[in-house]
Amino acid sequence: MINKLTPKEEMVIIHKATEPPFSGKYNKYWEKGTYICKRCNSPLYQSKDKFDSGCGWPSFDNEISGAIKQVLDSDKIRNEIQCVNCGAHLGHVFTGEGLTEKNVRHCVNSISLNFESLEEE
Repeated sequence: MINKLTPKEEMVIIHKATEPPFSGKYNKYWEKGTYICKRCNSPLYQSKDKFDSGCGWPSFDNEISGAIKQVLDSDKIRNEIQCVNCGAHLGHVFTGEGLTEKNVRHCVNSISLNFESLEEE
């Protein structure tokens, strides 16, 4: 299923723009649950893997297995991250920064995500 996107969402998700830092809904969002692709609803990240990198975008040091693909960005330097199911642009992945034990940071545009809260029992 492909969801209808607003023009602003299309700019990031389809045309690979970047939302301004510190502007996204999920930058300082700490609820427990699953972050899903805004375009196709595929699960991408768990809240337990989110951390505050201070970069201005949601940061994760792990993805849900098989949910993300990396492709060389058009700048030939960075690795873009995309939803493996629909190809939605999510952001970029960085390694070697030493911010977590896993030493990786998925820097994700909030506008590329929706959130499903974890039901407390």
